[in-house]
Amino acid sequence: MLKRIKPYYKLLVCMSIYFMAAVSYKIVKATEANTMSEAARVEAYISALYKQVDFSTHDRLSYIVFNRAMYGYMNLKNSGKLTNEREIISICDFNQPSTVERLWIIDLAAKKVLYNTFVAHGQSTGEDCAVEFSNKVNSHQSSLGFYVTTNTYIGEHGLSLRLQGMDQGFNDAAMERDIVVHGAEYVCENFICDNQRLGRSWGCPAVPIVLAEPIINTIKDGTCLFIYYPQPKYLSAAYWLNKRITSLPDYNLYSAMLPTDINRPKFRRLEYYTNGKLDSVKMVPAE
Repeated sequence: MLKRIKPYYKLLVCMSIYFMAAVSYKIVKATEANTMSEAARVEAYISALYKQVDFSTHDRLSYIVFNRAMYGYMNLKNSGKLTNEREIISICDFNQPSTVERLWIIDLAAKKVLYNTFVAHGQSTGEDCAVEFSNKVNSHQSSLGFYVTTNTYIGEHGLSLRLQGMDQGFNDAAMERDIVVHGAEYVCENFICDNQRLGRSWGCPAVPIVLAEPIINTIKDGTCLFIYYPQPKYLSAAYWLNKRITSLPDYNLYSAMLPTDINRPKFRRLEYYTNGKLDSVKMVPAE
């Protein structure tokens, strides 16, 4: 069929195909550039916030852990899962041994560490170090992921705080398993001295008895708690950790660096390429 088309028609068809391919390529490159710009802005924002948090009287939380905690925190916040009354995040770094103070409770608006203390992992999660995690009832293991704190109650450990697991398949059985924040006598330096490790719970992030009540009253009713461990399956599949961030909270961070409207840039950068080389750039209003 193509052989019967006159030569100039063949040329026209080829030029049309080339033009369509070029336009499509430019659109893809523009979309990629905009996505990269958004990702870079989020990373810059988290980095700026981390640098302004006052760790001076506490151990410094790993930036990698803080970064991942903030991704989930902001996605939960943007989805209306967290309270608007307080900007508090609790982070358990279970990549650290139980003999170190591996729980940080941070007021993000004030950029201040409120508590940095010991926290227990599950009995079947490991000895001094956490290595195994589960979402199953009666596993006595800790569960990874993001939680939203709910209401308090008085139980066998005194004042306790219920947790709603937000990561499907990783910690969403928390309510059924009675995974709560509570105080425990085995979460203290004396226990570490006698046993070379902290005591262990049945999966609850248990805290020192002397701090249980003030911690629980600080983080109850709709704040974020994140239990972290670099498990590849969790890091690659967790919804709140990998969801695209659509909005950044305004904590007055580096106003000269961030756009006035930090939730969305005023313009998008479109890059146009010819034969794989950048030949022009155009800034268009953001949608």
